[in-house]
Amino acid sequence: MWTHEHTAETALAPEAVWRVIEDMENWPRWDTSMEEVTLEGPFAVGTRVRMKPTGQDPITSVITAATENERYADETDLGDVVLRFSHTLTSLPQGGTRITHRLEISGPEAGKLGPELGPAITADFPEAMEALLAYAAA
Repeated sequence: MWTHEHTAETALAPEAVWRVIEDMENWPRWDTSMEEVTLEGPFAVGTRVRMKPTGQDPITSVITAATENERYADETDLGDVVLRFSHTLTSLPQGGTRITHRLEISGPEAGKLGPELGPAITADFPEAMEALLAYAAA
């Protein structure tokens, strides 16, 4: 298994960040790695999400967690590896929110493909987090 996390803090309440996360079809407005995101049903566990990463073929993910104002996660099964992405929102005691964006790569080829695929996928996590928070603040 291969994992990576990027964490940031904001003065924004979890609800403000959550509104951006659950509005998946507008992710391309702030997530520069996505050309298109389409929900194939409601924003809920089990719903399929079609994503078109910039310059790549579309992929389909399944929402595996959608706990309002707390946690969003999805899973993309690519056969040899499974990509599990999550955004966890934690209320801070002084107000504001800590956001943790995590990628976990598992599957039969995770040991081989994770170290090359993981850094390529997560390279824009800091930029994407900054853009998500700026979009939520606007």
